[in-house]
Amino acid sequence: MTYAITQTCCNDATCVAVCPVNCIHPTPEERAFGSTEMLHIDPRACIDCGACADACPVDAIFPVDSLSAGQREYADINAAYYEGEEPLPVGDEVDGPNFHVWGEPAFERSLPSDFGPLRVAVVGTGPAGMYAAQDLLLHTAAEVTLIDRLPVAGGLVRYGVAPDHPATKKVGDTFARFHSHPRVRMHLGIEVGRDVTAEELSAHHDAVIYAVGASTDKRLGVPGEELPGCLSATAFVAWYNAHPEAVAQGVDLSAERVVVVGNGNVALDVARILVADPEALAATDIAAHALDALRASRVREVVVLGRRGPEDAAYTRSELLALKHVPGVELVVDDHDPRTAAAIDAAGAGDRAAVLKGLARVRTDGASPTGGERRIVLRFHSEVVEIQGGGGGVRSVRVTDGGGGGTADLGAGLLLRAIGYRGLPVPGLPFDEASGTVPHDGGRVAGLPGSYVVGWIKRGPSGGIGANRTCAAETVGALLADAVAGELPAPKGDAKAFRRLARQRNRRVVDAQGLAAIDRAERDRGRRDGRPRVKLATVEELVATARSGRLLRLTR
Repeated sequence: MTYAITQTCCNDATCVAVCPVNCIHPTPEERAFGSTEMLHIDPRACIDCGACADACPVDAIFPVDSLSAGQREYADINAAYYEGEEPLPVGDEVDGPNFHVWGEPAFERSLPSDFGPLRVAVVGTGPAGMYAAQDLLLHTAAEVTLIDRLPVAGGLVRYGVAPDHPATKKVGDTFARFHSHPRVRMHLGIEVGRDVTAEELSAHHDAVIYAVGASTDKRLGVPGEELPGCLSATAFVAWYNAHPEAVAQGVDLSAERVVVVGNGNVALDVARILVADPEALAATDIAAHALDALRASRVREVVVLGRRGPEDAAYTRSELLALKHVPGVELVVDDHDPRTAAAIDAAGAGDRAAVLKGLARVRTDGASPTGGERRIVLRFHSEVVEIQGGGGGVRSVRVTDGGGGGTADLGAGLLLRAIGYRGLPVPGLPFDEASGTVPHDGGRVAGLPGSYVVGWIKRGPSGGIGANRTCAAETVGALLADAVAGELPAPKGDAKAFRRLARQRNRRVVDAQGLAAIDRAERDRGRRDGRPRVKLATVEELVATARSGRLLRLTR
């Protein structure tokens, strides 16, 4: 029986490297890699060995015969990717001792025998930064300084992945094994531009890699956007993931309808969390304050607005498929515009819009829903014109209605904008205001030898967790090429000098031992409540726990 890749695929291609019959595509060497929503297993070539499932960091690969009813469609998605293609030769068809045909070997990390260890700072401990650190630690003798402005590591994995996607969070375990690596020094709670400058970082390291992501959101630019109850999805995700900079009691869920603007995966995440069964969420690491609020929530309906049609939606087909199988939640399509139904009815089997076939088609009116099953309404060809206030917050959202220029008012008490992320300037680095990125050439920061970028601050807010692996490989490759060519500026200070500098500037720095104490404390709190962990939600709690754990170790 063949295996199939499912919803939580991270695209980092760990599975590709271990497959003995080359049945997982696209591979990092193929042009389509990074542009497909997920990787796919060729059922004609799979030999049912399970190597890919063992290697998968996010538990996304299963035997087809073990897929649940909600996952069966992924077997078809995997197979459909290979329709019309000739299978690669395997087994007896291959003239040689290998299971399949391999390309020419490439040794991109081949370094001179006398190449000395580099001292590299990585700013940001999310996937982009950790893929870069992993590359350096596994392929060179580099010493890595991990820096994060928050007193805890994890970045997007900890604070961006929805709590009901625990398999996706498992990639964090892969990164966590490098936190205590003997060639890693960790300084958490240090912010570049506040505690140390970019120039000081460069003065103490051979190179600096900035992996600071895209931490703010785009605006709608419509009247009423400043009203209480109009929030960014970024803030809402931070709130339910216990980000220490999120306001613990800052989201009002007393209205029965919420409008989410945008139709990417983040929009689907926040819509799903808003109407999911709180008792199911209680088995996750969702923030305690968010769980309490969701238990008391009156939200019954979430309307997800898409400016374009279902054929152009930004969410992935795998996430939309999962949304169809949320227990106790009905997924429907608003048919206010005839173009929506036409696009769904005409969609081919492999088109994203085809997933919407068979869903009920409704009309959302001005009134909020009353009673009944919770539901998510996908409304396409609809833009926000104005956010109207009343009672100290959002009262309704005026949206375009149909293709004739008409409008409709949707009663709602909360609006979440999920129309994209945007990077912020890093003090001391150049910045492109138009793209929200740092100008670079293959990861090399323009005009700053020895400084590099990776992740969303490099390429813009596109691509999931696994896309950062190839992005990091390019950046680290550029760094090593510059080192071999003798083009890196020589540092003036050493690791001890930087440690002294960091602690002089910020007395609350958390190191690897402190991070381990935080992890133990959160897991212990979770164990008492029957949860994987209960996150510490403030900077003060995180720092105090790190310190107490360190003092406990010193007194033993």
